[in-house]
Amino acid sequence: MIQGFIKTLVGVAVTTACLGSATAQDSKVADELAKYREALADGNPADLFEVKGEALWAEKRGPKNASLEQCDLGLGPGKLDGAYAQLPKYFKDTNKVMDVESRLVHCMVTLQGFTQAEVTKQWYSKPGKDSDIEALVTFIGAKSNGKPINVPATHPEEAKMAKMGEYIFYRRSGPQDFSCSICHGQEGKRIRLQDLGNLTTKDGAGVAMKTWPSYRVSQGTVWTMQRRLIDCMRQARWPEPNYLADSVIALETYLLKTATGTVMETPGIKR
Repeated sequence: MIQGFIKTLVGVAVTTACLGSATAQDSKVADELAKYREALADGNPADLFEVKGEALWAEKRGPKNASLEQCDLGLGPGKLDGAYAQLPKYFKDTNKVMDVESRLVHCMVTLQGFTQAEVTKQWYSKPGKDSDIEALVTFIGAKSNGKPINVPATHPEEAKMAKMGEYIFYRRSGPQDFSCSICHGQEGKRIRLQDLGNLTTKDGAGVAMKTWPSYRVSQGTVWTMQRRLIDCMRQARWPEPNYLADSVIALETYLLKTATGTVMETPGIKR
């Protein structure tokens, strides 16, 4: 009996030592990642996208030879300060809930005369082919830097989209029976070296949402929120939604409603 008791004590001591070592290792990795991100933030290449986006915003282009300076992103024609932080929202003129990208495309079609196919053909950058949409969204997003996210989803159509987004977040789908909440519904999760935020809380959703659009060092370009979410679905082995699909805007609405009150820090920079 005494020998059994001693074995138990030894087992507990070894386990405690291992857990302590693992915790210390996790803390060291987190510290090093924080230093890495701090170093990346010193000279964000997204600033160049912002400058390009500002020029595109004012440039007269398209069949109508018009600029985007009269585009209404929800605060009135041409009013950009804080507009990004209040999207997605319901727009009466389209009778739809729109995020920044769907509204921007709407403006390029209605004000400049492009077709939607022309505008969305290059919705994200490829090697040697930069995306105008990424530059424009970076410029628009920067106009909300320091502003609180404000997506209360009080309009019935916004509330409907937020509910749909919540359903998508928790729904298990695809060949791996996977959901967003499996990775992002609990505290303390990590995949490889990447912390996985708990997006069901204001703090967790805020950390995740406040820095988009962001420059992705590993990709060498800016990613918008649409691209981020569509790529998440791809990684979960779900059928990839089309660009500007309602399902993506619904997920954005749910996450940004959860993050409401968090102060924007965009453009961000990530690994």
